[in-house]
Amino acid sequence: MKKVIIWLTIFSIAMGLLETSVVIYLREIYYPAGFKFPLVNIKKSIIEVELWRELATIIMLVAIGYLAGKTKAQRFVFFLFCFGVWDIFYYVFLKLFLNWPESLLTWDILFLLPVPWVGPVLAPCIASLTMIGLMFLVITLEGKGYNVIFKPKHYALLVLGSLVFIGSFTQDYIQLLTMGKNNLSPEKMLVVFKHYEPISYNWWLFALGELIILLSCNLLWKDTKNLKYE
Repeated sequence: MKKVIIWLTIFSIAMGLLETSVVIYLREIYYPAGFKFPLVNIKKSIIEVELWRELATIIMLVAIGYLAGKTKAQRFVFFLFCFGVWDIFYYVFLKLFLNWPESLLTWDILFLLPVPWVGPVLAPCIASLTMIGLMFLVITLEGKGYNVIFKPKHYALLVLGSLVFIGSFTQDYIQLLTMGKNNLSPEKMLVVFKHYEPISYNWWLFALGELIILLSCNLLWKDTKNLKYE
């Protein structure tokens, strides 16, 4: 199992470097003076390619988790582990090559689907560490002879916590979209998005998502005690 985890780590770090390379190229083209809000205009064709690239990244992480795991639980947490390592080392390499972010509280655009996700770098790093921790929880339990099975209630809490996470990242853009539907024309809405600059992050909402996910981990740990191999 150690060998599997080592190779998963190497794969994820390499993916982090690849992700960093793409972002460096994009910033060189669109943000030569350094990335900052508000976002600049980017060609529609480039945005479409970027969306497909993000989707391809998730597919690759799912695939490596599925191939490396022997059980459903392993496949799931190996995907989470690879996602977490990939995300953290993406920022590590950005710091090495561009000396960015300036701090863990620097704002970044995290994802584009279905609307832009924005937040301080610290937030996705905490989420990634939680994913890595869940993997080690499952592997540790299995190493002690427990049969780890994610039940619907475990998945439900994980999904709920993840949705709360996503809500903390997309809250501003969703509010802007809601405001646009009620009050602004599409042209004025575009101007609003072009001038959007994040000011404060809803850490309380993020903390709620983290709490729900940790609750799921604790519940999984307690339930697994009753499933020890004979």
